Amino acid sequence: MPIRIPDALPARAVLEDENIFAMTERRASTQDIRPLKIIFLNLMPAKIITETQVMRCLSNTPLQIEVEFLQISSHKSKNTPQEHLLKFYQTFDEVKENRYDGMIITGTPVELLPFEEVDYWEEMCRILDWARTNVFSLYTICWGAQAALYHYYGIPKYPLDKKIFGVFKHRVLSRKENLFRGFDDYFYAPHSRHTENRTEDLLKCPHLKLLACSKAAGAYVAASVDDRQFFVFGHGEYDADTLANEYFRDLSRGLHIELPANYFRDDDPERGPQVIWRSHGQLLYTNWLNYYVYQTTPYDLTELPPRRV
Repeated sequence: MPIRIPDALPARAVLEDENIFAMTERRASTQDIRPLKIIFLNLMPAKIITETQVMRCLSNTPLQIEVEFLQISSHKSKNTPQEHLLKFYQTFDEVKENRYDGMIITGTPVELLPFEEVDYWEEMCRILDWARTNVFSLYTICWGAQAALYHYYGIPKYPLDKKIFGVFKHRVLSRKENLFRGFDDYFYAPHSRHTENRTEDLLKCPHLKLLACSKAAGAYVAASVDDRQFFVFGHGEYDADTLANEYFRDLSRGLHIELPANYFRDDDPERGPQVIWRSHGQLLYTNWLNYYVYQTTPYDLTELPPRRV
């Protein structure tokens, strides 16, 4: 939450120059407050694990948030109990008349397929089109980010010669971006993917800006220039053992998989993982919720401005 200070306090200018959020008394006295409405499209097969990871990040904030869970109806989930889906998840037809402050779309392990060959691609496109008018701020992750970039801007994904797998060092490209308030110049984040969006494609699109990247892992965060859409290619929400579980799973299946980079202590799986990404991963979600949802969404969601792009 912001600190509240007198309008004319000299420290105000210093804090603003350092990109620290301080709310003036005038603004605070006129601010309406209500719970934020977030819709969460969970595309991952093991939905309970993913929803726990993301909800943990959303919960570490003083903001009051109402979360609704959305599933794809044109694809039958095989890894989540149907009782769980029936109890907690809705379909697009059930929510399409609603409006939301924010929406989160996860990744899913279909990235090697062309988008048009994914069995629920048509429904995915309908949801993305709906989000233009019914969602104020969109936060997409991994394949969800790739799908949104392709649908909205025609930006392709490319297969990699070698899977990006591990925890990689990134740098913030602009210290003035609210999404990176409180970040160090360099930070770590996990990646696990076989495809990429190339930085040159993102940089040449006039509707997008690249916010953070890695020499080893490439683009990490991009956003629309109006700060209404965010595309995150890594996984700041991952648990300590997520990459380990993936590594040992593939080993048990006899698949070739390299050690996740910068993950196991001394590159020794027997010594377990070292967690060096959690604080920045948490801060990414907190900043998105605060600066791009809570501080900017209209109090009355019926007044939600549609996106033109």
